Amino acid sequence: MFWTVRDALVHDKWRAIPMTLGAVCLTSVFQIVQNTPWGFQPVQNLGSVKAADPFWLALLRTPLSLFVPALDLPVWGALAQMLLVFGIAEICIGWWRTLVVGYVATLAGTTYARIGLALGPENPFGLPVSDRIVNDTGPSAAVVGLAIYVCWRYRAYLTGALVILVMIGEVLIKNNLAGKEHLAAIAAVMAVCVVRAQWGPVRSRVPLGQGPPP
Repeated sequence: MFWTVRDALVHDKWRAIPMTLGAVCLTSVFQIVQNTPWGFQPVQNLGSVKAADPFWLALLRTPLSLFVPALDLPVWGALAQMLLVFGIAEICIGWWRTLVVGYVATLAGTTYARIGLALGPENPFGLPVSDRIVNDTGPSAAVVGLAIYVCWRYRAYLTGALVILVMIGEVLIKNNLAGKEHLAAIAAVMAVCVVRAQWGPVRSRVPLGQGPPP
C-alpha cells in the first residue's frame, strides 16, 4: 500500500487525488458557511441528519452530510481524516469505489441510529432517546469504513485489526452515538468484503507483493 501511494504521488502529485481535494474543499466551504449567521440553517437543511428525521429525508441529505463537519468537533480533524484516508483510498481503489464504500459506511451508521433507538438504552447495542436529536454529520464513518476496505484489499490485516480495536476502545471509553456508528460502518464494510471475496471478480484483492488490480 505504501509503495502504491508513494508512486502515485511522486508521478502525479496532487493530480492523483482530485476527488479527495474536491471533498476537502467542499467540507471547508460548508464549515465556513455554517458558521455565518445566514448560512447555518441552509447547511442544516442540505446536509444535517438526525435520527428523529424521517428516513427518506435522511437518505436525501446523506450525500452532502458526509461533507458537513460535525458541530462539536474541530474541523481540522475532519479535513485531515479526509485528506489522508480518502486520498489513500482514491489512489488504491479509485475515486468511484472510494465514494461507494464511503457512502455504504455512512448509510450503515445512519440506519443503525434508528435501530439503536428502537432497541433502547437497556440493550448493549441500543441508544438513549436523547440521541434522536444528535446532529449526525461528518466523514468519520466513511473514513473508518474506507480504512477497513483498503486494508482488506491490500491484505494489511494487522492495520485493519488495529483500526477495529481502536473503534471498540472508543465505544468502551465513550459510549456514544458516533462510536457505535463507527462499529456499524465497520460491520457493513466487512460484509461488502465477504461478498466480494465470495462472488466478486477473481482479482478482488491485491496479491501479496504486487500492485493494485486493474
